[in-house]
Amino acid sequence: MKSKVRNLAIAAIFAVAITSLSACGGKDKVSESTSQGLPAVTANAGEAPTITAPTGTAPTTLQTQDIIVGTGTEVVATSTLTVHYTLMTWSNGAIVESSWNGGQPATFPLAGVIAGWQQGLPGAKVGGRRLLVIPAELGYGPNGSGPIGPNETLIFVVDIIAVS
Repeated sequence: MKSKVRNLAIAAIFAVAITSLSACGGKDKVSESTSQGLPAVTANAGEAPTITAPTGTAPTTLQTQDIIVGTGTEVVATSTLTVHYTLMTWSNGAIVESSWNGGQPATFPLAGVIAGWQQGLPGAKVGGRRLLVIPAELGYGPNGSGPIGPNETLIFVVDIIAVS
């Protein structure tokens, strides 16, 4: 009996120690998206996001999650956006492109981009960071595009900088 109590006490101390150590880790704030089967994304405003490569089967419907909730102007279907974005492919967890690498955000009308953005970004606000997991039919479909293969599920992390 004493050994059971001792083992439970050691397990409790170990659990507290692990929790304490992990709480003292780096400065990166990480979203809770992994609990929903989505990639984890850092939530450090003004910095390029870090995206954890996905595992398992890609979702078959559009998935959105606000990593940082913005407080500025809201995106609507007719908006022209200025954003920073990072694109990762689900199949291999590789970053395909990122506006953060060039240092300049992208500006475009929402109506001129893939359906996954048109459906997934309305409601986001300036200052926000939104995760979009876009199935192929709302992305580049069976043909793919450039470095995006056919029927690829896309992972975008989009930081809304300006809306007009």
